[in-house]
Amino acid sequence: MLLIRTEELAKSYRTGKVEVHALRGVSLEIARGEYVALMGPSGSGKSTLMHLIGCLDTPTQGRYWLNERDVTSLDDEELARLRNREIGFVFQSFNLLPRLTAGRNVQLPMVYAGVPYRERQTRSKELLEMVGLGDRADHRSNELSGGEMQRVALARALANRPALLLADEPTGNLDSKTGQEVMGLLDSVAAQGNTVILVTHDREVADHAKRTIRLRDGRVEE
Repeated sequence: MLLIRTEELAKSYRTGKVEVHALRGVSLEIARGEYVALMGPSGSGKSTLMHLIGCLDTPTQGRYWLNERDVTSLDDEELARLRNREIGFVFQSFNLLPRLTAGRNVQLPMVYAGVPYRERQTRSKELLEMVGLGDRADHRSNELSGGEMQRVALARALANRPALLLADEPTGNLDSKTGQEVMGLLDSVAAQGNTVILVTHDREVADHAKRTIRLRDGRVEE
């Protein structure tokens, strides 16, 4: 069953008098439960495509369906709800709130989704234990190492049991050993039947996925 389908997705924007075509008509399909890498050099359009798939931006033209829902027809408020409930994000820069504990960071998406307090507490504890940080729940994120912060970010991304997990250069700020540990966690998340999309320029990271979609100059190359 398809989770993602795009049809001639394009994105253009202006910088001064110059019009930049970041995406030039991308059509692709990703099945539920697939483990996919979006790969390409800088400027290939992979980050733009990730922003469109993650509902962080809207296309200039084309259409996008997530879970059989036409995302391109949604307004900003509907897109925000969809992001919160259907999509989990793991960013290169972690994007944790430094004054909050690891546990509270994991709970944030559940707060926005209206999950009751006790359920949030139980779920965040389970997720932190899953990523090997059960004993760090009460530590603020600025007291954690880079690898620990990325583990918390992964736990947070899974908080609302999303249909899709998007990982944007998930090892970019980590040393090689810690990066391998984080990729091992992502592999296990995918092995449990979750749909995972890696966005990377690193071939070693892309090799963890079962399928690689290569982009160049805003188009699918392979």
